[in-house]
Order: sequence, then structure tokens, then C-alpha cells
Amino acid sequence: RSSLKFPFRHDMMVVRQEMIVLKISTRGRYAVRMMLDVAQNQGENYVALKDIAARQSISKKYLEQIALQLTQAGMLRAMRGQLGGYRLAKAPSEYTVLSLLEVMEGSLAPVSCLEGENTCPRADKCLSLPVWEKLDTLINDYLDSVSLADLLAEGGGNGCGI
Repeated sequence: RSSLKFPFRHDMMVVRQEMIVLKISTRGRYAVRMMLDVAQNQGENYVALKDIAARQSISKKYLEQIALQLTQAGMLRAMRGQLGGYRLAKAPSEYTVLSLLEVMEGSLAPVSCLEGENTCPRADKCLSLPVWEKLDTLINDYLDSVSLADLLAEGGGNGCGI
């Protein structure tokens, strides 16, 4: 699992009380790499899973599970057969890192009380809740601002480091 570590700036104060670690699973990172690979290599054709696996050094069996989830979410189109494989269902600019990670990870909320409706009986008097809400907003806004097209333009689309 890779980690984004914060202390981060919050209204001119550095939040250091606790080190907050947002962990994105290997599955989530591989999904982003797979989508980048498909975007870079699809042209007019479908991209074979074995080719993605070889380029990305990810097991084909693991990619099959990821591809199934992305296909069920409507992000990939699949075609069986000798010329089969996967294509993006939409343009790379229409996929954000947030949308991919939400399919693979579910909520990226830094604390459980921000997952769905906050039913915590302490929510109305919780002094730390604004910090977690701001962090949640920062994470979601940033990941929602980065598209596959942005990543392809910035890094040549090799998927390294993701």
C-alpha cells in the first residue's frame, strides 16, 4: 500500500497532532495504472490483458479481477476473442483519479464518521470534526481534479509511481 502523509497546512497552521496516513490499496493503484495503460495503447483496438500485465508487471489473474470491477462500473468495455481485450468506455479526460479509486476502494474518508451520513452522537460538539471535514474535502477535491488525460500528459503515461 502506498501512503500520502500529511502534516498539511490548515488556515496557516500546520496540523501536527497526529500523523494522518491515507492508504490507497495496491488494487486501487493498479486500477489507475491499468486505465492509463489502456488509454495509452487502445488506439482503435482493444488492449489485451496479457499485454497490460506484461507492460505493468502485474499478474494477469490480478488484473482480471480489477478489469471485472471496472467493467461492471462502466469504465471499461470488454470484448472476448482473439482480437478482444479492453477499451475505455469514455475519453481519458472524463475519468478522474477519484472516480477510479472510489470504484476500487469505496470511501476515501479519513475518519469513519465522514463515511456516509454522520450519525455520531458527538458530531454537534466534536471539536476535531472540522479538521477531518477539511482534510476530506482537500483529498476529494485534489483527486477529483486529476484526470487520466492529465496523468498521461504529465508523465508520458507509463504509470510509474502510481
